[in-house]
Order: sequence, then structure tokens, then C-alpha cells
Amino acid sequence: MDMKKLMKQAQQMQGDLAKKQEELGNKTYEASAGGGMVVATVSGKHEIVSLKIDPTIVSSDDVDMLQDLVIAAVNEGFSRVNEDAQNSLSGMMGGMGGLPNFFG
Repeated sequence: MDMKKLMKQAQQMQGDLAKKQEELGNKTYEASAGGGMVVATVSGKHEIVSLKIDPTIVSSDDVDMLQDLVIAAVNEGFSRVNEDAQNSLSGMMGGMGGLPNFFG
């Protein structure tokens, strides 16, 4: 194998990977819990962008349920980020398998 050619391909792949990571980081993902009573929007950088809570579920008597719904919605959003990243990057890597989680 030509070492220069191999190095050039590795550099190209590294550049493509960085570009794909940036694209994924700029995306947003929406997820809900409790039948849409809590909706979380997260970025591909694992940041909460917005959180919507249906006012009908806000009650001092059931704070635990509200906290659980918020956690569920945010975690589902993060799961969608990870799934999209894995799908995008594994396709780019040509099925090399076992990619690390670059965003979590």
C-alpha cells in the first residue's frame, strides 16, 4: 500500500468526520413524555434547547410525576441524538462497527 495515499485518505476521513459531527451538533431533536404533556427539545450537543410543560399537570401535589416526565422527555431526546449520530457516522465509516459515542 502507498503510505502517502493511506495518510491522505485518513486525513480526508478525519475532515469528513469533523464536518458530520458539526452538522449533528447543530441539529435539534424533540421528544415527549406523558402523552405530550412534557416536550423537550435538545441539541445534538446534548443541551436542552426548550422545555414545554402542559400547565394542567403542574400541581404541588404531584411534583414527583412532573420531575419524572421531564427526565423521561430529556433522556428520550438525548437517545435520539445518539441514535442519529450512530446512524450518520456508521454509514460514513463504511460499517467499521463499534463506533464510540462522540456526543455523550
